[in-house]
Amino acid sequence: MDLKLLLISLLFGIICYSSAQQEGNECIKANVKSCGECIQVGAKCGWCTDPEFLKQGEATSTRCDELESLRKRGCGAAKVENPRGSQRVLKNTPVTNRNKGADKLKPEDITQIQPQKLTLSLRSGEPQSFNLKFKRAEDYPIDLYYLMDLSFSMKDDLENVKNLGTQLMLEMAKITSDFRIGFGSFVEKTVMPYISTTPAKLLNPCTGDQNCTSPFSYKNVLKLTSNGRKFNTLVGQQQISGNLDSPEGGFDAIMQVAVCGDDIGWRNVTRLLVFSTDAGFHFAGDGKLGGIVLPNDGKCHLENNMYTMSHYYDYPSIAHLVQKLSDNNIQTIFAVTEEFQPVYKELKNLIPKSAVGTLSANSSNVINLIIDAYNSLSSEVILENSKLPDGVTITYQSRCKNGVIGEGEMGRKCSNISIGDEVSFTISITTKQCPKMGKSETIKIKPLGFTEEVEIALNFICECDCHKDGIKNSEICHNGNGTFECGACRCNDGRIGRQCECSTNEVTSEDLDKNCRKDNGTDICSNNGDCVCGTCECKKRENPEERYSGKFCECDNFNCDRSNNKLCGGHGRCECRVCICDTNWTGSACDCSLGTTTCLASNKQICNGRGTCECGTCKCTDPKFQGPTCEICPTCPGVCTEHKECVQCRAFGTGEKKDTCERDCSYFNLIMVKHRNELPQPGQAFPLMHCKERDADDCWFYYTYAVNNNTEKEVHVVEKPDCPEGPDIIPIVAGVVAGIVLIGLALLLIWKLLMIIHDRREFAKFEKEKMNAKWDTGENPIYKSAVTTVVNPKYEGK
Repeated sequence: MDLKLLLISLLFGIICYSSAQQEGNECIKANVKSCGECIQVGAKCGWCTDPEFLKQGEATSTRCDELESLRKRGCGAAKVENPRGSQRVLKNTPVTNRNKGADKLKPEDITQIQPQKLTLSLRSGEPQSFNLKFKRAEDYPIDLYYLMDLSFSMKDDLENVKNLGTQLMLEMAKITSDFRIGFGSFVEKTVMPYISTTPAKLLNPCTGDQNCTSPFSYKNVLKLTSNGRKFNTLVGQQQISGNLDSPEGGFDAIMQVAVCGDDIGWRNVTRLLVFSTDAGFHFAGDGKLGGIVLPNDGKCHLENNMYTMSHYYDYPSIAHLVQKLSDNNIQTIFAVTEEFQPVYKELKNLIPKSAVGTLSANSSNVINLIIDAYNSLSSEVILENSKLPDGVTITYQSRCKNGVIGEGEMGRKCSNISIGDEVSFTISITTKQCPKMGKSETIKIKPLGFTEEVEIALNFICECDCHKDGIKNSEICHNGNGTFECGACRCNDGRIGRQCECSTNEVTSEDLDKNCRKDNGTDICSNNGDCVCGTCECKKRENPEERYSGKFCECDNFNCDRSNNKLCGGHGRCECRVCICDTNWTGSACDCSLGTTTCLASNKQICNGRGTCECGTCKCTDPKFQGPTCEICPTCPGVCTEHKECVQCRAFGTGEKKDTCERDCSYFNLIMVKHRNELPQPGQAFPLMHCKERDADDCWFYYTYAVNNNTEKEVHVVEKPDCPEGPDIIPIVAGVVAGIVLIGLALLLIWKLLMIIHDRREFAKFEKEKMNAKWDTGENPIYKSAVTTVVNPKYEGK
């Protein structure tokens, strides 16, 4: 398993290294022909303008390289073109610190976003960042337009809305002292649900004796005003209309409210649109039911406050509405009945800076709904930007209340912002390319639902400063076949070569190729380059540090001798496959130091006076001494005594240092052997000392002490010490045990003999008593046979 992990790690390292090499190659791999092209490759790339910079065989494109690489190759800092991006703030009005009740300001004098205008100079791959500050102003003006569905089902709602003006004025006065309200209504396109109906039905679409107004698409009843009573009066004069299908034409009305700014009376303040309905909505494509196929044009078509083109243009699409609401900084509040909550919540997800509230059956809760929705919308700031030019990207990072930091899409927004709270954003803009003709572009960033915005002019760095000093048709460029700029020739069309000396149709000429063969050989440019205009241009390596050079590309800077896996030992540079060593270094791989500092012993003598210093390393001439500075003498007197205690505690766990053994005695490698004849013997490549020491138990232990060729201390120890002999108790114990066994056997035999004698006496006594018996031994008078014999008296034996 460990080997598998090692191989995976090694492979990962190789991949990472290769990736790093590829990334570091972007300047060289681009194969650019001018300074302007070079700086567009990436922010790491610089261009050397020194005319003498290129070595023989190197192409013009090798002037473009990473800055550190150019420095190592001998291009001075003053000769490197490396323009950087910059930024300049043009308008930076501080955000307004204004309290409610203070002197009234005009809306245009209130600032909630800072800065307001700046210019960025962008270089490819180099981001330019700036901070944007937002502060929600106290007592900020509000315009609210109430757009109501006047289909028959909203009849009871209209009664409650009639008194909305003055009541809403009173409530909004708690939020702002500058509040305006307007009113508009909608029903449906007149061609949609009444296609097959009579003209009388169009005049009064309601059933029974209900008196209704004729259907209409959208009517602007009241322009935005601060007169709440006027709102009540005009709304009180409105009449319900009728419709045959459930969805209404509200999207037509929203579009007109958004784009007819002058008719509605929108100011550059907080703009709220309250959309009140108890039904769904028609959207783009539904107009075909009435024969309407032209897409909505998104323009204002109000005449006498009535939408006049409902029969001509289709309903707008949701995306079209989103664009127009955003362009006009309108925040939408959908006040809808509970039945249609799911539909409008889905619509809310598509329209930024919108909210949905549940409208009661008769709209009695509309004021609380508006207040809650406004607080929800105004407590969140979301940044959006206009369309970006090709190749330009933008990133956001937010720093919101309580130190909360957002990244990615969350970096565009901050929530739970109260009046007077200040939040900030860091915005980074990067370009990957220059636009055509290098012209400037302008983008805008603004908080959704607010009229204020940041205007950013983008200038692109597409040429080096030295480009301005270029000499067209310069004599340096082969009799005027190019422009000499930034230290090199930029050839005219159809010309090629470092000095533009060839035309493109001569590049493959056999006569020119002959000049690229070394010693009239067959290899063109030593197979390490291409023949361009009779001159070798050497190939580029994957590693930007490695290069071919020479008239025939026969040289390189990566095939020199190595030491410690480093080219020229890390103490020189490789030129045409030969190491040019740094000061105080010599050798084919620059691995031999001419300094003697590393050879100084503690007594300040070179090699302790017992050797010579060669390539920074001591060569000891006295065979008894060794070590980096010839100061170690394993065979000198006192060595055994010096190491006795440590050998004892390491090998046997005894001695005076057994409690501090790990701390004091870890300076040598311990090797245990079974017998003395296994100890190392004299005659090895390094000096050796045989030691015999006695411990506290009068036991002798044997070991050797040496310092090997790697200056590591080695101690070989015999596992078992030799201890003095004492009385041998084992034979005594064996004799005692043997005596006890013999005694036991003797006692057993005696007991057996006595038992035999006793048995024989008893048997003889039995025989004697038997002989003296008084009864006939032929028949036992007590015995009675079990057999009965009967004789037949008549039987005569015949």
